[in-house]
Amino acid sequence: MAIVTVGIDLAKNVFAVHGVDESGKAVLVRPEVPRAKLLELIANLPACLIGMEACSGAHHWARQFAAFGHTVRLMAPKFVAPYRMSGKRGKNDAADAAAICEAVTRPTMHFVPIKSVEQQSRLFVHRARQGYVEQRTALINRIRGLLSELGIVLPLKAATVRQEAHKHLEDLPGWCNTVVGDALSELTHLDVRIAQYDQYIEQAAKEDEQSRQLMQLSGIGPTTASAIVATVGKGHDFSCGRQFCAWLGLVPGQYSSGGKQRLGRITKAGDPYLRTLLIMGAKAVLAAAKNKSDAVSRWAISVQERRGYWKAVVAVAAKNARMCWAMLQQGESFKMPA
Repeated sequence: MAIVTVGIDLAKNVFAVHGVDESGKAVLVRPEVPRAKLLELIANLPACLIGMEACSGAHHWARQFAAFGHTVRLMAPKFVAPYRMSGKRGKNDAADAAAICEAVTRPTMHFVPIKSVEQQSRLFVHRARQGYVEQRTALINRIRGLLSELGIVLPLKAATVRQEAHKHLEDLPGWCNTVVGDALSELTHLDVRIAQYDQYIEQAAKEDEQSRQLMQLSGIGPTTASAIVATVGKGHDFSCGRQFCAWLGLVPGQYSSGGKQRLGRITKAGDPYLRTLLIMGAKAVLAAAKNKSDAVSRWAISVQERRGYWKAVVAVAAKNARMCWAMLQQGESFKMPA
C-alpha cells in the first residue's frame, strides 16, 4: 500500500525514516539514511504527510520537502516524547522516527509554524544581538568578581560598574590593571556591536509593513514587532489571540479537579525571547499609563490597583499579544482601542 505518513528523526549526518500506510503498518523503515541521500529518498515518495521535530535545520528541510508536494508538520520534541515512551523502554533514532510518525497524525497535536528564509534571516539578527547582550552581562559580572578579590565590591548596576571600574583602574596592581583594562575595552566593543544590531533591527522593522502596524501599539517597539513577525508571520497557525498567548506562555496554568477550578502562575511555555520582550513592553506601558487617559491605560491602572503590579504587567503583556495577533490577521481593518 502507498505511504501516507512519514516520520523523520533529524540529526547531523545520519537520519532515521519511518513510513506507514493507511492502516498504520510500517512499510518504510530506514534507521540510517545519510544526509546526502535523504532528499533523494523523500523526492521519490508520493505526496504524503511528513512529521519532524522542531530542531536545528528543521525549517530548512521542511521547505525542501514541501517543494516536492509533501505536507510537512513540525512539532516540539516534548510533545513527541510521550508517544516514544508509551509502553516501551529505551531510546534510539528508529524509535524516535516511529514516535514522530505517530504523533504527527494526532488531531490535538500542536505544530510549529514553518519559517521562510526571510523570517529566519531576521531572526538571525535577533539571536546574534541576544548573544552579544549575554556576553556583555557575563563580562560585567566577571569584572565585578575580579575586583571583589581586591576588596572593591561594586553594585549590580551596569553603568555603576563601568564608572567605578574606570576610577579604580589606575590603582590596580600589576597584571590586575591589564586584565581589567582589557575587559573594559572588550565591554566597549560589545556596546558598539549591540548598538549596531539595534540599528539593523530598527531598519528591518521600518521596511516591513506588518512590523510598522504592530509598532502602533503601546509597548511594542521595533525589536518586539520585528521578532513577532519573524517568528509567527501573519499568525495563521493560531485560531485566536488567546491561543497565541497560550503559545507564548502568558496564560495561567490550570490545576483543576473535581469541578473546582484552580489557576496558578503563567505556564512560561513557548518562546522565552518573545515573552521577555512583551513583558518589558508591558512594564513601559504601565509606567506611562499614569499620565494617559486612553482605554488601555485606564484598564492597566485598574488591574494594578486590584491585583498588584506584576499581575498587571503580565495582563498588559497578554493583552498586547492578543492585539498583535488581531492586527496580523486583520491588517489595515484592525481598529485601535478607543
